[in-house]
Amino acid sequence: MSKSNRTIDRTDRKRKYIALISLVLFAAFIALITVFAAQKIDELSKDPLVFRTWIQSFGFWGKFVFVGLAFIQVILAMIPGGPVQIAAGYAFGIVEGSILCVIGIQLGSALAFVLARHLGMKVIDLFIPREKIENIRFLQNSERLDIMTFICFLIPGVPKDPLAYFCGITKISFWKFMLLSTIARIPAIIISVMSGNALVEQQYVTAIIILAALTACSVIGILIYKKIVSAETKKSSDKSQQ
Repeated sequence: MSKSNRTIDRTDRKRKYIALISLVLFAAFIALITVFAAQKIDELSKDPLVFRTWIQSFGFWGKFVFVGLAFIQVILAMIPGGPVQIAAGYAFGIVEGSILCVIGIQLGSALAFVLARHLGMKVIDLFIPREKIENIRFLQNSERLDIMTFICFLIPGVPKDPLAYFCGITKISFWKFMLLSTIARIPAIIISVMSGNALVEQQYVTAIIILAALTACSVIGILIYKKIVSAETKKSSDKSQQ
């Protein structure tokens, strides 16, 4: 073996070791924060007033604490995002709550995308069940990757955190992913925050109407999403057989 080939082999091994160590450290970090994040998200879903008091106890830094919770919720894709978004309405009101949600969620989405792009399926397997991955695998071969990414993030009820990871192994660029996913996520975030604000203001009829509408949109959205997945998967299969 030539000297240049040995150098390349050593470089490849070094990269693999670095990737493995990074993955282990990241998994350890996630394990440490999971207990804290899961506990707080569980608390906020049970008692909005307790959560608001807890957030306000941090003073100015409460905004950063909340952004951190929203960020962690995306990275730990198994934790549902709805309670976090509703909690933003509890603690910060509609405008500020929506802004903080978007910041935290999109920071988490950015990290999920980058991790998946550099570490591939190894990092995705840490957080996403394989059956969910199979449902969105069509994006890898979609000829309409940009518009399909936007639609998937726009439709209520679609699991968007796994999508953030999976988009990292598609051909979409980072900045295009960030732009499309941010714009597409905003409507559902605002509606969820509005429902939380209505609850804490004791506008229960308004909250019920908003939550009912959001639930109905989610059910319809999931049905539409399943049709899209079925059609795109069939199209990809037909193309591969040609």
